[in-house]
Amino acid sequence: MSKPDILSFLHEEFLMPQPEVLELSTKKQSLFIGIPKECAFQENRVPLVPEAVGLLVSNGHRIYIETNAGRSSSFTDQEYSEAGAKICYNVKEVYEADIILKVEPPTIDELDNFKHNQCLISALQLKTQSVSYFKKLMEKKVTAVAFDYIKDETNVFPIVRSMSEIAGTSSILIAAELLSTSAGGRGMLMGGIPGVRPTRIVIIGAGTVAEYAARSAMALGASVSVFDNSISRLRRIQNDLNSPIATSILQPKVLEKALKRADVAIGALRAQEGRTPCVISDDMVQKMKPKSVIVDVSIDQGGCFETSEVTTHENPTFTKHGVIHYCVPNVASRVAKTASFSLSNIIAPTLLKVGDGGGVQGMLLRSPNIRGGVYVYNGILTNKGIGAWFDLPYKEIRLLLGL
Repeated sequence: MSKPDILSFLHEEFLMPQPEVLELSTKKQSLFIGIPKECAFQENRVPLVPEAVGLLVSNGHRIYIETNAGRSSSFTDQEYSEAGAKICYNVKEVYEADIILKVEPPTIDELDNFKHNQCLISALQLKTQSVSYFKKLMEKKVTAVAFDYIKDETNVFPIVRSMSEIAGTSSILIAAELLSTSAGGRGMLMGGIPGVRPTRIVIIGAGTVAEYAARSAMALGASVSVFDNSISRLRRIQNDLNSPIATSILQPKVLEKALKRADVAIGALRAQEGRTPCVISDDMVQKMKPKSVIVDVSIDQGGCFETSEVTTHENPTFTKHGVIHYCVPNVASRVAKTASFSLSNIIAPTLLKVGDGGGVQGMLLRSPNIRGGVYVYNGILTNKGIGAWFDLPYKEIRLLLGL
């Protein structure tokens, strides 16, 4: 090709229509974050602890927090004030922020405080929501991000895993207390001592809750058996614990025999969709030892024991067929300070990334892990599962962002 031909070709190429490329701002943006006090039943956690507030403020971000928001987690207004947050005595002042940060999703009444184009970051808890909640979010033109749907660099859900770790460890500590004579239990020490047989614990499920329950029980010297309907999960938990434990698939006769001998049964099954499968029948519970203990961590999704009934932190137990039942949802809220630190350790670095990445819009364009947590974008539903569950129209967020 001659030189004139090359110049002609290049001229024509540059005149051809070119695809539009969105400009991604890399300029650091100061975030304005509001933290209202949690009003959901039994919710004692706070999304940011004072140390995390200090970190964000020192990086140029502004934080408003409602008075006494951290009291249930043993954090005072003075601690937050000294960290650089503004203490608000009128909740409407908190909702002036661009980003509203909560642990539990807001109630319908709380949604009245939102203004257009705000960003909500909280848990979603799809099983407890109604269609009116999503419609109101859409009417408010809010961008809502579920932090329990955000993935980290290892492609796991860090907040879900963190809360599951707390629930698993807590379940064994709860069982240890309920086994004591003063709590009406069998009068057994969790784990036993030399010359006395160890406590027998049956764990239903082999996920993160089960792993940390087994880890804690074995550390105390208990004898642990784990049941699950997945051989791969049973293999994983054996490898992760690096210790020989009894495992079995959910074979009814084997499970019933193990429950007859058990001092403690932990319900740790999780359902991918819908209700947790109820794998322990009323008849199986009747055959358990008198004053043995059931801790049904799966009660958040309906429970895996037929005898389970939802209880509260104030009245956490009931006895049925002579067996003590502990069926409190949101076990992590029982240790609110630890759980708040755990939440904060994940949320604060994420907010720093959002600020460094040019704000919420910039991070949604750049980060597929954060983008995966969005279920409403500027008033448009973007989550396929929610759309199918509540029969609501939805759109793919990548199309809305022009990706």
